[in-house]
This record gives sequence, structure tokens and C-alpha cells, in this order.
Amino acid sequence: MSSERPVASPCVHVCALDDQDMCIGCQRSVAEITRWGLMDNTERRQVLQRCHERAKAQGILL
Repeated sequence: MSSERPVASPCVHVCALDDQDMCIGCQRSVAEITRWGLMDNTERRQVLQRCHERAKAQGILL
């Protein structure tokens, strides 16, 4: 069992879905949001990377 702390959710409490069912706040898909609590840290980091790429593609990354 790993003593590593769980990777924090990227939720920014701006919970609204766009036409592709992506959250406009955190850039996660509905499936990613639903599964987050069941994911291990490796999978969570993969989701965070995809969120980063989506935000960059949308031009909303600071």
C-alpha cells in the first residue's frame, strides 16, 4: 500500500458542461469526473495531463 497522498481534483467549482460534455471549469469529461474517486494516482495524473492539453487547445491556459 502506498503512503502517497491522493492527487487532488482539478475541480474549480465552475461546473458546467459544454456541447462535448466537457466541464468548462476543470476540462474533465463526464466519465473522468464520475470515475475520479475510483482512480489511482497514476490515472489521475493522466487525466490532469489531458485537462492541461484541452485547456491549452482552448486557449484558456494561463
